[in-house]
Amino acid sequence: MDRRSLFVLILFGLALWGAYSIYAPFLLSMVVAVLLAMATSNLTQYLATTLRSRKLATVIMVLLLILLILAPIIYIATTGVEYLTRLDQETIREIFAKTRSLTEHIPYVNHWVDQYLKADKVLPYLQEITLYATRMGSKGVGFVKNVVLVITFYAAVVYYQEKFLAMLEALIPAPPRESREMVDEVSSTMEVVIYSIIMTAVFEGFLFGIFVSYFGFDGLLFGAIYGFASLIPVVGGALVWVPLSLYTWSELGANAALIIAAYSVVVISIVADTFVKPVIIKMIKERLLHVQTRIDELVIFFSIIAGMSTYGFWGMILGPAITTFLFAATRIYLEYSRAVDTESD
Repeated sequence: MDRRSLFVLILFGLALWGAYSIYAPFLLSMVVAVLLAMATSNLTQYLATTLRSRKLATVIMVLLLILLILAPIIYIATTGVEYLTRLDQETIREIFAKTRSLTEHIPYVNHWVDQYLKADKVLPYLQEITLYATRMGSKGVGFVKNVVLVITFYAAVVYYQEKFLAMLEALIPAPPRESREMVDEVSSTMEVVIYSIIMTAVFEGFLFGIFVSYFGFDGLLFGAIYGFASLIPVVGGALVWVPLSLYTWSELGANAALIIAAYSVVVISIVADTFVKPVIIKMIKERLLHVQTRIDELVIFFSIIAGMSTYGFWGMILGPAITTFLFAATRIYLEYSRAVDTESD
């Protein structure tokens, strides 16, 4: 390396350090926005070509993102407060009493219920949650602020999508063909993940919301809550139907509560989540998007779990992206090692 190349490298390193010192608080939002833009690149390109306007395509994609993410969150935060304020102390005490009577003959569970499920312990937390939801506490506002930043960065990346992807391919320290394959593989995986998440959340939220509306509940509210909760693997849906079943038991009786619980377990958790969801993912992957990802669906599933456990809500996007990039980089490294070994022989 000559002096000029070293000087340019030092300048580039200083520029990266300066940029990181300024944009560090926004780094997560920027990465998520880039991944979302990569996931929706084909749809954006289709709209831009059809409408013959990159600006109009960008506006439509931003509005779709707001409709899918920000609008349900605002609706849940505002309408959900009404349901929290309706929960008086007597209703909660009655729910806990019935829960203890139901679990009194179940080993270990009855001990846990007697120790932790007490109104005196839970009521103060419920009051704090109600106050938190009413005032839109700092964490809630922080999350909404983060969503707004993601949408803002997403609009910028989508508008300059072609230039950004070309720059991203050029920055990857690999031959042009391999760098293009890495970007395409991450984009394809993210495309499958994003559309699968949206379709399954809407589908399961619709199934739950339309059913509980027959019992007098707000179907749109609980459908939106269940849709977001279903993004949490394994236990997501139970976080909604278990408390709602207990509340229904207190207000409408045991039969209604058992019907909601049975419907949630059998129809949604077993039929929809176990059998219908893989069909939706396969249909999106092969028929709608026409992509062939090299990563198995099971690996994507565990990467979503790992991502959410580390990064929270946005981990469902970051987990598969990081895993895909790791697999692609490993494959290119192995191919490069084999090529070097062949040349040396």
